[in-house]
Amino acid sequence: MRVVKDAKERRNEILDAAEELFGTKGFDHTSTNDILERVGIARGTLYYHFKSKEEILDAMIHRMTEQLMAKAAQIAGQPELPVLERLTGAVMALNVDSGIGHEVMQQVHKPQNALMHQKMQEELLAGIVPILTELLEEGSRQGICRTDYPAEAIEMTMLYANTMFDAQIEQAPERKQRRIEAFIHHTELLLGAKEGALREAIMKIFEGEPM
Repeated sequence: MRVVKDAKERRNEILDAAEELFGTKGFDHTSTNDILERVGIARGTLYYHFKSKEEILDAMIHRMTEQLMAKAAQIAGQPELPVLERLTGAVMALNVDSGIGHEVMQQVHKPQNALMHQKMQEELLAGIVPILTELLEEGSRQGICRTDYPAEAIEMTMLYANTMFDAQIEQAPERKQRRIEAFIHHTELLLGAKEGALREAIMKIFEGEPM
């Protein structure tokens, strides 16, 4: 008997199967036939939702970004925690920590996927900037920092970090440490914080997971 499923349910089923296969076999070694067999659907059904394997990866990136944003928002929305602790936690929530997450990031960083990389950065920025801006404004009310352009300051800080500490860039330990020191210095200036006020919070991000 043919089972008819809701379009959203079927789409997620395809993405779930693709995530599992990409995570175990890798993106390059997974074919659309593998996905068809895993889900148990006809090729026409797959193409109704996704025109190519690259489209599936694109949808996975979007879904992953939404999940990261939800995690960051959940951490940020805990007023019982100090604002700097929430800010640190929200930023660290953006780090992928699963096998499929790392596989997706490897694909995103490939030269041929430059547009996909740009799209993911844009989606992450669009989602995280409002969350961190609200925390920065709270920190401003507490006298921790001060800036007349909180959203822009957050956006500039995130772009700075993404460029200087891209996981695909190999850096000598001493070079990376100097860049971290410079990042802390310039971030405190940009956010209008006293020297050393943000050091502990920022160092937790670097010690927790490379950016």
